[in-house]
Amino acid sequence: MADNQESNPTEAAAGGAAQEPTGPQFALQRIYLKDSSFESPRSPAVFQSQWQPHINFDIKTKSDKIQDGLYEVVLMLTVEAKLEDQAAFIVEVHQAGIFVARDFEDAQLEQLMATVCPNILFPYAREVIDSLVTKGSFPALMLSPINFDALYAQQKQAQAQQAAAAENGGGDE
Repeated sequence: MADNQESNPTEAAAGGAAQEPTGPQFALQRIYLKDSSFESPRSPAVFQSQWQPHINFDIKTKSDKIQDGLYEVVLMLTVEAKLEDQAAFIVEVHQAGIFVARDFEDAQLEQLMATVCPNILFPYAREVIDSLVTKGSFPALMLSPINFDALYAQQKQAQAQQAAAAENGGGDE
């Protein structure tokens, strides 16, 4: 009898925990490599040059709604190393993830997809880039962390400036 009394509070607590959570929900379901490529157009001649490259780095993100509350976010990174204005190597990685995001306002959801999700994906993409570069027989390339919050703020500011310029420019025509 005592065993039943001890298990009842546990069952009641478990039943309470099983209720639908209230408020916004965010969770990672899966991380995967969607696409990657490595090119070394000047091999093997590039290995005979002094290695002092100029590195160009491009970053983009996109998000797509898969179904209600489920989103795919893709972080697209391109790294190009140039020696004397010629490409030594070009690496492109599309690191993706599937995220659950429910009960967020539109502005919150947009910011979540543009900042939190890429922050989660970036370490995986950075590792893939470093691996491809070293497999190409080049020195390791460990990218510095990226402040996606700052990038998002810059993007929003640029959009606001473009909108203001369009309003001002629209009156002159």
